[in-house]
Order: sequence, then C-alpha cells, then structure tokens
Amino acid sequence: MWVEYMTAPNLMIAEMWKDVLEGDGLPTKILPDGDILTWGERVAFKIYVPKGREHVADEILRKL
Repeated sequence: MWVEYMTAPNLMIAEMWKDVLEGDGLPTKILPDGDILTWGERVAFKIYVPKGREHVADEILRKL
C-alpha cells in the first residue's frame, strides 16, 4: 500500500525527489496530480512512499 508523501510542482522536480529517496533505498512512485488526460511535464505530481515508511522519508530529507 502506498501513501502520498508530498507534491512536486512539475515532473522534473518530482523525479529529483524520487532519485533522492530511492538513492537511500526507499521505494518511491510518482503520479500526475488530477486527471491522467492532462498529464504533462508542467503538471503537479504526487510522490508516494510505502505506508508506514514515511518516517524513513523524513529522515532522508532531514539529512539534506
């Protein structure tokens, strides 16, 4: 089960956060916010982490 962790303003920033989190071993998914028909590089994206592992994401971001 995945839980929403944060929202990124566009695809490039979402991929950056995904790389940071996965670089420390935390599986991550990114999905466009809203309707899939409006998908594009400039649409906001939601970043998801496994349920119960949000504290791990917090620790990874705290290290930055």
